[in-house]
Formats: sequence, structure tokens, C-alpha cells
Amino acid sequence: MTQLTNLLDLDPAQLVAYCGELGEKPFRAKQLQRWIHQFGVGDFDAMTDLAKSLRDKLSTRAMVAAPAVISDHTSVDGTRKWLIDVGQGNAVETVFIPEESRGTLCVSTQAGCAVNCRFCSTGKQGFNRNLTVGEIIGQLWMAEFELRRTKGIEPGPKGERQITNVVMMGMGEPLLNYEPTVTALKLMLDDNGYGLSRRRVTLSTSGVVPMIDRLSQDCPVALAVSLHASNDALRDDLVPLNKKYPLHELMAACKRYLEFAPRDFITFEYCMLDGVNDSDANAMELVAMVQNGAESVSCKFNLIPFNPFPESGLLRSKTPRIKAFAKILIDAGIVTTIRKTRGDDIDAACGQLAGEVQDRTRVHERMRSVAEYQQKFGKNFGRLVEVTE
Repeated sequence: MTQLTNLLDLDPAQLVAYCGELGEKPFRAKQLQRWIHQFGVGDFDAMTDLAKSLRDKLSTRAMVAAPAVISDHTSVDGTRKWLIDVGQGNAVETVFIPEESRGTLCVSTQAGCAVNCRFCSTGKQGFNRNLTVGEIIGQLWMAEFELRRTKGIEPGPKGERQITNVVMMGMGEPLLNYEPTVTALKLMLDDNGYGLSRRRVTLSTSGVVPMIDRLSQDCPVALAVSLHASNDALRDDLVPLNKKYPLHELMAACKRYLEFAPRDFITFEYCMLDGVNDSDANAMELVAMVQNGAESVSCKFNLIPFNPFPESGLLRSKTPRIKAFAKILIDAGIVTTIRKTRGDDIDAACGQLAGEVQDRTRVHERMRSVAEYQQKFGKNFGRLVEVTE
């Protein structure tokens, strides 16, 4: 049997090449793209301006297949979360956040996450595999046309676009699934696809320095960095990737990225953890880090109230503490926002996405071992602690 090519896996250049293999001219690729990504059509027979000979070829060699939806929940605040089946017992989550002036889709790039940040429930379930291009862009394809169907809005360019912004902030570290992520980004930006502005597509990373540099050359979009700490000792504990790419390397990469970025600032995401990273001293360290003379990084801070979950052992900073922390940054001239929590009642808020993942990294097993050792040797076993004389 011939294996069918999923056309959701192909970026604009790849679709042109694929049509060439079928003996078709490049303009056919643009027609196909518009049918798939602007009209949400997956049935080749419905693509009425394609020659019947091409439709016949496609029907035996290709398909348009997004991952299946397992569940679909809407929060009281309008946030909508889908659980998406990506096969082999794995499921990921996709979240739509409606606002008055925009609609933002939060997209996953991996089944689970290997970075294992302490405050993120996704990492606590371990990592199984990278998603394909079709599984990444398929989340946008599914969500856009499902939202239109729900509201009775026609597909195609004349219908009001429901998703105006995309953030790669769902499950996984996008830059550890680099090629499929960049291919999906190119489809989001293409005029025959979703036609999104680079300024309206944001990739969030925990700080994979070499890939930040690659992204600046291959497909620069708005960049958000999950910072969450004001010094290396603290960040080593909260974001283990920091041990490989410490803060001075990360800040240098952010500064280099700004030369190519569609926005003139980097967004630093900072999860507010009670008694851990929310002191005045932490805020002042952040100011010193980003306002460091010739090494300064043009940025804004997005302070995120932590969404607690039992395995983390962490608590959300109190509201007055978050406001006092923000004031220090604002008084230093840094644009600072406090993220409004959305979708708490359906576990769709930042850091809560968990899905269902077959854990290839055995993180549950390792966490149990650490818990046993902490019981035996004390609560600080396996953690970085400051030793004072």
C-alpha cells in the first residue's frame, strides 16, 4: 500500500516541490494551500478549481489529517481547551484565549517536556516525543475552523479570522523540536496560509541558546524567554536547562536576536513563586541583569501568578508582593505587566497543561526516588542550597 502524504506536514516550498513531483505547476501548490489553510477543506473533491486529474492523483497519494480531538472544554471566562490525540497513547493540549481585540491560540510542540521546570506541570509527566509539522499546524487548522463553525462564520478570507495571535507556549520546548516548529511557523506566516504577522506569532523558550541564534536566521518571530529567576543559582534549581546555558549566555543570545526580531524587545516570562523568587532583592537583580551598560537587553517583563499543583511543592506569590515586585521593575523604566490568569477552572492556565504522555524520561520514577532520599537525608537533598560561613 502507498503511504499517503499528509499535506499539513508541508510548508509552502515543500508543497511546490510535491506538486512538481506530481507533474503540476507551482501555482497549483498555492491553490492547494488556500483550500487547506484558508478554507479548512480536507476533501480533495471539494477543491473545485483544481483540475480533476490533479484531484484524482491527490485522492490516492495524499491526505489532510489533523490530530483527532479527544475532549473540548470551555471555561467560564471563554477560554477553550482541546485535548488532542497524537497517537501511541499520547495526548497534548491546545488552548484558545479570547479577548476583546484579539484571539490567541496556545500551541503545543512536544508530547510532554524534557526540560522539567519545577513550577510547570507539563514537565512533571515527563517527555515522550516531538510532534510532527502536521500535529503542530493541525492544532491551528482545527481550532480556527472549529471556532468559525461554532460561531457560524464562513471559512475563507472573507470570514472573520478567529485566531489573530499564536503563541508557542503549550506543552514542550519548541526549540528542542526545531525543524517541525520552524516549518509550522512558515505556514502560519505565509499569505496563502494563515497570513499572520511575525509580530503576532510568539515562540517561548526556556533558553536553548544555539537554537535562538538559528531561529533569528531561519524564521524570526516575536521571542519570549521563560526566565523565572534573577541569578544562576536560583535558575539552576527552577529551570535545569540553565546549567547548560547560564544567564550571561542567555542574555547575550537575546541581545543578538533583537537585531532580527520583528519587535524591538524580548518578553521575559517570570512565574511568581512565594518566598522563592519574589523578593525585592530578586527584582533589583533583574534590573541589574537587563540594564547592564553595553550588555543591556531591551525587554518587557510578564509576571505570571503561579498556578499551583501538588507535585511542585510551590505556592503562588501574594498579590501585594507581586505588585511591589512589579513596581521595582516599572520604577527602573522596564515595561512590566501582570498576567491575568485565564482558564483556571479547566486547568488551561499557564503552567497547567498536562495532557497524557507515555513518559520516556521516567520522570515519575525519578521523582519518587528523590522523595525517598529526601525523607532519609533531609528536605534539601537534590536541591541547590546556599552555604554561608
